[in-house]
Amino acid sequence: MFLKQFLLAVIGVSAGLIVSAGVFTVLISVGLIPRFAGKMHVAKKVFVLEEMVVLGTLTGSFFSVFGEWGKVGEFVRTHALFGAATDGVWNITGTLIQIVFGLFAGIFVGCLALAIAEMLNTIPVFARRIGFRHGLGIAILSVALGKLLGSLIYFTQRVFL
Repeated sequence: MFLKQFLLAVIGVSAGLIVSAGVFTVLISVGLIPRFAGKMHVAKKVFVLEEMVVLGTLTGSFFSVFGEWGKVGEFVRTHALFGAATDGVWNITGTLIQIVFGLFAGIFVGCLALAIAEMLNTIPVFARRIGFRHGLGIAILSVALGKLLGSLIYFTQRVFL
């Protein structure tokens, strides 16, 4: 029994390392982190940005596997940290945390998608093929706003239920 559990652990860790190496390879080949550093004018701190991406990935993986350690709301409510107003305060705080996380996750995914598209030269090739000369920025902004509107409708109307 111990050998079976040990082999499962080794296989799980190995598969996780392979997948994370693939994700980091894509991020490195696209050059997303150095591009962020250049846009934010913090090129001297590019290694800190890369370490934060790794830390975020490890933290997300940890809470994905060990979900019981991430139940902050349950802890706050059972211990009534804010007294009688605990539920109301936590509902507002939790909503704000979700909004901030969703905003940053959306920005990251959008930048990653645009960086991959730029790396593959899909946008310039597409623009040349259809004879698109001016207004490419407006077209990209329109696509982004359309995705934003679709996401807002999806979550406010609870389409996912």
